[in-house]
Amino acid sequence: MNKRTSLLTATMLSALCVAAPVRPAMAESAIKLTLDTLFEPLLADPLEPRIAVMPMLGKKKLQLDIGTSADLYQNKNKSFAVGIDFATWSQLNRTSNFKFPVDCIDYLFGINTTFRHQLREKPLSFDEASVRVRLSHISAHFEDGHTDENGDWLDEALVPGGKIPFTYSREFVNVTGALSAPGRRVYLGYQYMYHTLPAGISPSSFQAGAEIGLPSHAYVAADFKLLPKWNWEEGKTNGYRGTWNLQAGMRLTSIGLKNVRVAANYFSGMSRQGMYYYKPESYTTLGMIVDL
Repeated sequence: MNKRTSLLTATMLSALCVAAPVRPAMAESAIKLTLDTLFEPLLADPLEPRIAVMPMLGKKKLQLDIGTSADLYQNKNKSFAVGIDFATWSQLNRTSNFKFPVDCIDYLFGINTTFRHQLREKPLSFDEASVRVRLSHISAHFEDGHTDENGDWLDEALVPGGKIPFTYSREFVNVTGALSAPGRRVYLGYQYMYHTLPAGISPSSFQAGAEIGLPSHAYVAADFKLLPKWNWEEGKTNGYRGTWNLQAGMRLTSIGLKNVRVAANYFSGMSRQGMYYYKPESYTTLGMIVDL
């Protein structure tokens, strides 16, 4: 572990030591994900901590996400909070006999703060503004599902540098601001990576999105990012590529499963998996999300 990562870890552990768990009572809404956070996790962002099983349609691959965000401290008027983020994002191969070898996996941990303010003038019919600031560390790894029958790495020549394993590690600050009202939300975000391995990756990325609640506990949501695009000739990122994730879903409240959603996603852009940071992808998933 390098000095930067050690410093980040120490900062996060210190924040956890001074925070106390608080579980607020908050009103239900069609697009609400969790009772634990002042800033509701973004519905269509594939890098939000969540619990989800999302098979890819037409491909023998499966996304398995395990994680959550939770506020450890909230002030009395619910305008400020300090919380934690833990998450894994896995890509698994689907094989016979109900086996799912792990191709790659990303690990994230971090701390966050949220500021929330009720709007009196209600611009554009929104009645609440919120800002979430995250300090996070993420690392990624190839696993046994990325090897052949002899245990050799697959497609080793196709990765930048032509060698597996390679170290993938990032530390970053992420700021997201949102305007919301019951059943709808819009947001903008910016992320700055102050340390990254491999080197040569642009430190900045940008984000925007919208969420709309529909009747019968259904919703639609869109997340758009400008992510650094890898240039093979220069051996570094050069410019940006738009990355979309469109989601439509429904909460199963009608059968007593209010914490369970079924959702369909269409993803197109730079891969969400750290091991494939250089690779554009396009696919559709259909599966289940459990909200804690």
